[in-house]
Amino acid sequence: MRNAQPAQIPTSFGHELRACLRCRLVKTYDQFRESGCENCPFFNLHDDNERISDCTTPNFNGIISMMDPSRSWAGRWLRIGKFVPGVYTLAVSEALSEDLQNLCEDERVQYVPPKRA
Repeated sequence: MRNAQPAQIPTSFGHELRACLRCRLVKTYDQFRESGCENCPFFNLHDDNERISDCTTPNFNGIISMMDPSRSWAGRWLRIGKFVPGVYTLAVSEALSEDLQNLCEDERVQYVPPKRA
């Protein structure tokens, strides 16, 4: 995915940050409402508050910025090497609902649920 347009960079780093439950992209709630998730456009997050709550979480651990995920060993290790450049979380603890997991399957995109501790 060379020359991919980067995702929006979070405009603040406070409590309004959320992470996509599929790709772990981190943005503010308002940014997800305005432009959705650049890696998961099929979630249709634009102006859908309930969908944003279903597809993203404020509960995540760590943040990493990726300028060229495909060439980064950390990007490959975190399984974000095929995603757009942006800010990502290291881990989320929540899983997508079964309906949204089925949507990922229908869209032929991989979903890796979080590991149970």
